[in-house]
Amino acid sequence: MTHRYHNPVALRIGAGALDELPAALAGRRAVLVTFPEAESLGLVARVRALLGSRLLGVEDRIEPNPDVSYLAPMYARFWRDHADCEALVAVGGGSAIDTAKALMVGTASGDFDELLALLARGAAFTPHRTKALIAVPTTAGTGSEVTPWATIWEQATQRKHSLHLKETWPETAIIDPQLMLTLPASVTLQSGLDALSHALESIWNVNSNPVSDMFAISAAREVLATLPALMKSPRDLELRARMALAALKAGLAFSNTKTALAHSISYEMTLRFGLPHGIACSFTLPMVLGRALGIDPARDAVLAQIFDGDLQGAPARLTQFLHAVGVKTDFGAYGVTDDESQRMVLNALDGVRGKNFIGAGR
Repeated sequence: MTHRYHNPVALRIGAGALDELPAALAGRRAVLVTFPEAESLGLVARVRALLGSRLLGVEDRIEPNPDVSYLAPMYARFWRDHADCEALVAVGGGSAIDTAKALMVGTASGDFDELLALLARGAAFTPHRTKALIAVPTTAGTGSEVTPWATIWEQATQRKHSLHLKETWPETAIIDPQLMLTLPASVTLQSGLDALSHALESIWNVNSNPVSDMFAISAAREVLATLPALMKSPRDLELRARMALAALKAGLAFSNTKTALAHSISYEMTLRFGLPHGIACSFTLPMVLGRALGIDPARDAVLAQIFDGDLQGAPARLTQFLHAVGVKTDFGAYGVTDDESQRMVLNALDGVRGKNFIGAGR
């Protein structure tokens, strides 16, 4: 059997790596896409100092889980006011990077509804025009800086759209753990658990390959070892650097496999119950791990490397880990009845991401 692995994103990694932003842009004019608090944290001023006149504008009205309600006017304004910019610089978590990915894909009309209609078809398309993207994550978890995917939510209709084009790969990712030192505890936890989910989901996955496995094993072991310590010492730069690298590896793993059952379940948990993504995609991990074991000896062998060879005790160990960081692992804790949870899992198995799960057909 042969395998393929592809990731075109150039990486700049390490404390102080943000200073390499001008070199990554190589003289191009850019618009900064970032979160509202970036101004008070000094991030906007720092980017302005680095880019000078090459920074044409700032879009900082980013909200968690990018929704059509605010993306539509932002998209129209961006393509009206900044059609001459050559690149987007996304500084923030997954929501900022996903928002930038939505903005970078230009329609013929400059209207967001046209993009939404293209996404609703569920098929790849060739954008009318695009911008380059430099992704600078300030959280360690989403992996959006090394994947081509962006999630666009439509809360009004309870729908989730996935943007995924060859043009939406970031050109460069700048991983600077210094930017993560001020992360609140809740975001540190949620993003770290998102990374753990990405790593495990890429293993119990029909699209797994030896390279994605290599990244996933390292990422999962590092998150399990580092996240509890980081929650106790959030200003520790070494721990931040270790989590940033673990999240990057998890992103490199699922950039080729996509996610699977735990993420498929998470979408309804977020849309219907308002559960933050990092919690929604991680609280079912012990259950999904239990379902994955014994299906494929090759997948079992990979998972065994994460849990020190003890596959029988792995679901309990994962449950204990989640409980130790304050995450409940049963549906009932989030207001979901047994009947609802069973229906939710069956629906998730039939979803696009659920079908990536090695046990989906069983």
